[in-house]
Amino acid sequence: MPTIIFHAPDGTIHKVEARAGASAMETAVKLGVPGIVAECGGALSCATCHVFVSPEWLELTGTASEFETEMLDDAATERTPTSRLSCQIRMTDELDGLELTIVPEQ
Repeated sequence: MPTIIFHAPDGTIHKVEARAGASAMETAVKLGVPGIVAECGGALSCATCHVFVSPEWLELTGTASEFETEMLDDAATERTPTSRLSCQIRMTDELDGLELTIVPEQ
């Protein structure tokens, strides 16, 4: 099982195991990681699972689709070059150790 390391805005670290094929958002919600609101449940319609991907993981997590990019433009926390919606990051064994920072406001 791949591991995700979530960095909370207050500095707390949540290290969780994800099921391959699950999204990072699904994993966070299922395991009670605070800060990932996920109002739409992963339907790519709310931007309340906004995270910053650690730069060393950007290539492996892929690029945001045009629709994801539009959603990030309307996110509560200003987007950065490492912004992604965690509902769009599908976990694989290759992403073991993925580090994501939860934005301060969803």
